[in-house]
Amino acid sequence: MQDELSEILLASDVIARRVEEIAAELGRRLAPLAERDEPVVLVPVLTGSLVFTADLIRQLPQKMRLDVVTVSSYAGATTESRGATIRGAVPENLDGQHIVLVDDIFDTGNTLSLLDGLVRERGAASVTICVLLAKPSRYEVDLRPDLIGFEIPDAFVVGYGLDYDGLYRNLPFIGVLKPEVVE
Repeated sequence: MQDELSEILLASDVIARRVEEIAAELGRRLAPLAERDEPVVLVPVLTGSLVFTADLIRQLPQKMRLDVVTVSSYAGATTESRGATIRGAVPENLDGQHIVLVDDIFDTGNTLSLLDGLVRERGAASVTICVLLAKPSRYEVDLRPDLIGFEIPDAFVVGYGLDYDGLYRNLPFIGVLKPEVVE
């Protein structure tokens, strides 16, 4: 698999250190809510954020609920926005709950913009957006993540949960696929 990569962009130890820093910052932001016993719901966007979320939540000291959602660009689902389609269930009533949306990558922003609007529409008291990677050169929406692990160039990246055609998620690092692999 590694011979299909042009470079390793982020080594596993670099990712681990940054996830620890993100968890510490997110923990600080959530601490006042925990002190008031206000409900926090972590909503990872699967499947890409699976590895990031697993590493992140084990470092958060607050009690929280975990509700997963799957968003894809496939046709035939219930909610669509610029090609992003929610395929998992987002709870209907989020009144007074503090939502943390977790995703692997903020590319165009369309996926998280769709989810942000939906959870706010359903009554979320607050929404925090936490992403491992961001590609600022590709943003198409006004929404911005609250917590970003790494800003990266516009390249096709895989590993640490990110895939190409369902493959490469198991790589412990984040690498750039060679252009001929993606074509």
